[in-house]
Amino acid sequence: MTPERLPVLVTGATGFLGHTLCPYLVERGHQLRALVRPNSDHRFLTSLGIELAQGDVRDPQATAKAARGCRAVIHAAGKFRFWGEREEFFAVNVAGTRNLLRAARQADAERFVYISTVAVIGRPPAGTTITEETPCHPQDAYQESKLAAERLSLTYGREQHLPVIVLRPGAYYGPWGRYAFNRLFFTDPLKGLPVRVHHGSHTIFPVYVRDVARAIELALTHGDPGQVYNICGPCLTHREVNEIVQRLAGRTIHWIDVPAWGMVALARAWTWLSRFTHREPYYPIGLYPYVFYDWCVSSEKAKRELGFEPTSFEEGARATLAWCREEGSLR
Repeated sequence: MTPERLPVLVTGATGFLGHTLCPYLVERGHQLRALVRPNSDHRFLTSLGIELAQGDVRDPQATAKAARGCRAVIHAAGKFRFWGEREEFFAVNVAGTRNLLRAARQADAERFVYISTVAVIGRPPAGTTITEETPCHPQDAYQESKLAAERLSLTYGREQHLPVIVLRPGAYYGPWGRYAFNRLFFTDPLKGLPVRVHHGSHTIFPVYVRDVARAIELALTHGDPGQVYNICGPCLTHREVNEIVQRLAGRTIHWIDVPAWGMVALARAWTWLSRFTHREPYYPIGLYPYVFYDWCVSSEKAKRELGFEPTSFEEGARATLAWCREEGSLR
């Protein structure tokens, strides 16, 4: 196998991002290897001609074997939920990242792209725009684990001479998404649950999932190792997002403006009950930072150094709605 045809290892290939990232990279001529768990549905990867390496990011032997002979590693696997056990977030997001870093170093990988999240900021400072220099104050186990993994990646890269780049995407939306932004702003309101707080005045930080895939490919060859880049589309108020979605869907949605105190009380009660049900609440208290804060994010550094250009929300929303109709989630 010639050097230019060495594969790129992708983790998280069967997830929301992976369903867009893998086809995109194949279209762009990259040879891929995907680390997949044996019980995951990876048939679409096989249909794309992607080599499969079975294993879990928490298994150092499996990650070392998967990375062997790869020219780069894209580490997009992670545990993302608004509810869950702290130990599991750290086992997947931190210990799993440590395994991938060591595997990439052993393979003499030319680049390691770690997919973090803007959410590591925790609580956005009021009235400011979030840049890569904004101080991070994570507020839950997910945010803490992602920030720890991000710092681990940068430190390891510096000390072990592994070229590491960290990408911090905003809130994903687009085809194959059934959680978080897609659920709150597309499927819930269009299926009869049009709930919002503060009349939709807060600002959200969406990023079209195909834009994240583009940014990842750019990061394989652009940008300086050791750098962090925000990857986000235009930031909009919840109300602006609502108006665009209902217009594109061709429906009039009568929004239910729930009192903030009522929503918080419901989320706290539901989260408390989850201790006994062991099931994630429909509205967990972990949603609070994303719904009640203003997320104004700048991607100027990524535009300048990576050549990143975001898709307009209208264009991305149109593609998202088309996918929702096709797979039947709006019935």
